[in-house]
Amino acid sequence: MASKLRPVLFWLLVWQGGSMALAAAVPNGSLLLASPARVVLRLLELLPTAAFWQAVANSSLHIFGGFLLSCALAALLAALAAGRPWLEALLAPPVAAAKAVPVASFIILALVWLDSRSLPLFISVLVAFPPVYLNVLEGLRRTDVRLLELARVYRVPLRRRIWGIYLPQALPYFRSAASLALGLCWKAGAAAEVIGLPAGTIGERLYTAKIYLQTPDLFAWTAVILLLSAGFEMLFLAAVDGLAGKAGR
Repeated sequence: MASKLRPVLFWLLVWQGGSMALAAAVPNGSLLLASPARVVLRLLELLPTAAFWQAVANSSLHIFGGFLLSCALAALLAALAAGRPWLEALLAPPVAAAKAVPVASFIILALVWLDSRSLPLFISVLVAFPPVYLNVLEGLRRTDVRLLELARVYRVPLRRRIWGIYLPQALPYFRSAASLALGLCWKAGAAAEVIGLPAGTIGERLYTAKIYLQTPDLFAWTAVILLLSAGFEMLFLAAVDGLAGKAGR
């Protein structure tokens, strides 16, 4: 535990030193880089407010909801494409486009079709889909052919094949992809909120802090995004590990 905290403490000290140096060297330097202490104090001021929890709830609902929807859709399509080369070829162009096109382009295009409240959910679905789909597809491709032949010879029901063969094979790939995709969802979802400005969201608070040069607020809300991303990732991966344990029995 101490070995993990030491690097964090080091970077906090670097942050504090940078803030103090800017404050001493530049007029109103504290506006450019708020100190860690000011950020923590501002976060403690925000925590008891209803507006804070409303923003957290609204952003979490859309971003994490989009992630879950994307995972379900990606896993389903990967399962269908694993044994159907024509479907894999059909899905290849949109998956490649979702990987390559900048998120900002998708956000601006989506604003033409969707209202600002639906935008973070749509963007979260979009950015999470490629890594989850491609990793699950690769996992299913690597399923042991001998096990499948054995299951076919002994006429093992499809449900037991899915639970006993396919799931244990695909879940490690899914876990790795989900860890990456969830972080991408929070980055892209928050960016969508900053651009679309749906009311009562973290993105709106970030934009307001930037407009009024409220640097402590900007850092405080950024810290909230980091904590939410880490918390949701920990809970989701724990659920996946639990499922993997049951599937492996």
